[in-house]
Order: sequence, then C-alpha cells, then structure tokens
Amino acid sequence: MSPLLQRVRTAPHHERHPSATPGAMVELRGVHKSFGTLEVLRGVDLIVRTGEVTAIIGPSGSGKSTLLRTINHLEKVDRGLVLVDGELVGYRQQGNRLHELSPRTLLAQRRRIGFVFQNFNLFGHLTVLENLVEAPVHAQGRQPAEVRALALKLLDRVGLADKANAYPRQLSGGQQQRVAIARALTLEPALLLFDEPTSALDPELVGEVLDVIKQLANEGSTMVVVTHEIGFAREIADTVVFMAEGQIVEQGPAAQVIDNPTHERTRSFLSRVL
Repeated sequence: MSPLLQRVRTAPHHERHPSATPGAMVELRGVHKSFGTLEVLRGVDLIVRTGEVTAIIGPSGSGKSTLLRTINHLEKVDRGLVLVDGELVGYRQQGNRLHELSPRTLLAQRRRIGFVFQNFNLFGHLTVLENLVEAPVHAQGRQPAEVRALALKLLDRVGLADKANAYPRQLSGGQQQRVAIARALTLEPALLLFDEPTSALDPELVGEVLDVIKQLANEGSTMVVVTHEIGFAREIADTVVFMAEGQIVEQGPAAQVIDNPTHERTRSFLSRVL
C-alpha cells in the first residue's frame, strides 16, 4: 500500500471491454489524432501495465503531450481505441458502434485518472488545502473531514505541511507543482499522468518535484510521464517510449532505449540531448 496514498479505496465498478488485455492499465490501439490538416498521432499502439512506470520522450512536436491527453479524453481520438483499467475511455460500445459518454459519466471516469499539468493549474483564489479538498468533496461526494485529513497527510508527504493555508501565488514553482501532485493523489487514482511536470520550473527547483515522482514510482504507482529529463526517465521508468512525428519509433527498458537504442532516429535525438 502506497504511503503517499495512505490507503487504497475500493474502485467503483466499471464495465471492462471484452478484449481488454489482462494486466494492462492503459491500452492505445491504432490511435490517430489530427488538428486540421496536421496529423499529430499516426496509429499509436501502446500498453502500460499496472504498477509500472512508462516514460515518453522525444522531440518537441512529436505528439507526446497529445498522446497523454487522449488517455483521459482531454483530446478525442479521430480513430482507434483508448482503454484505461480495461474500460473504454470516452465512449461506450454497442455492437460495432461507439457512442460518446455523457459529460457526467466522463467526469466519473476521469476521477480514476490523476493528471499533473506543466503549469500547475491550481485555483488561485483557494488556499493550498482548499485546492486539494475541492474535487474529492464536490466531484466525488466524499466527506469533508475525511478528505481534509488525507489532504494534510499528503501535504506532509510532499514536504508542504506548513503551506496548507498559503495561496498558490505565495509558493515557488516547485512548491506549486508538488501541491498539484498532492491534489491529484487526493482523488486516489488508479493511474497518474504527468505532462512534462518540470518544464515550467527554474532549474534549481526541478529536483524537488522529481524526488516526489521518484517516491511514487518506488511505491508501485502506475504512471505515464512525458518528460525531457532523460536521466530521470532512465532512473524511474520500467519502459521508455521514444516518439517522433506522431509515431512510436522505439520502446523498451531504459537500458535498451536510452543506453543502447537500435533506431537511428532515437540515436540522433539522444546524441543532441545527452
């Protein structure tokens, strides 16, 4: 049981897709996504297994963040399927037809997926503690006292117990991102998604955020992390995925993809960033 999460809530019942892969937390099958005439994802297939960390690396514009956003339906796919914990994301299937979920059902689905953005996305008019308590109480209907107690424990775990009554503007960027991680954890998600969580930080603040993510990785959290921190990806990831031009070029253990890549495109990218 993860100390950061303190306890594991019983997952709500959801309908597993009949073809879901056993042991997979995330499945992308033939995912395509375009913005106008720009094809951003070009037939992506990916499996992330429960309890594992997948790091996605690659040049800017390769489709990394768009891929991440399709996992919780922040971006609708044009073609293909996305499953999380065996459940079709964003749609229900009847025969060979897909029907988009209602906003309420989609919101319930997203509550099992924690998302940490590049730019924190904290509510400026709420205190740190209020930022953590808001969604579990008002979106999940949980008891305020229970959520407050969990939120305070999570703030302590990310080293910010003394900032519970501060406002985001009073915190450094690194502190705000640690609050954002704690906020995602208050939902007690089955899956955590990180979209370049250190890209908006000054270099001296990067380490404090990476340390929290490393702790989560060590505790067995299922995570997909889009990152430009190659050394960090090597350290925490069970699987490293290298993307270029909307496709997965190479994937495998970090020792293979980062230290001994087989594809020329991967070698070229790593030679410029390492």
